[in-house]
Amino acid sequence: ANAPTADLMEGIGRLVQGQTRRRITSEKTSPAGAAWQANRAGTSTLFKSGALYDSIDYQASAASVLVGSGLVYSRIHQYGGVIKPKNGSALKFWWVSGGFTNFAIVKSVTMPARPYLGLSADNQNEIVETTEDWLSRLLQ
Repeated sequence: ANAPTADLMEGIGRLVQGQTRRRITSEKTSPAGAAWQANRAGTSTLFKSGALYDSIDYQASAASVLVGSGLVYSRIHQYGGVIKPKNGSALKFWWVSGGFTNFAIVKSVTMPARPYLGLSADNQNEIVETTEDWLSRLLQ
């Protein structure tokens, strides 16, 4: 009952942070295992500049762990959605595809969901193993 669970939660936070970053850099799948839709530019999906990767952080307490990103655009990557102009009638932007720079003027852009937050079955197993290791050290 008096176990130092804050230490466990800190370890789980670091673990899930690493799992999430691995998903962004190399796995390129949702926690459920579905492959992310490729982006139009043909660059590494969700890792063009590394800002999303760098922003993955966690907060741990004695009873819980929160993992996420504080970036304003992190939500639309997780859930998808439609981007519309705040002011004006169209969105205007440059994008690169196949080595060519293009300019677009559109009324909206639909972003597909590319879930990167969450726990796969393997992630859950790693958390269980981490918890079992923590418990075994307490009982020694």
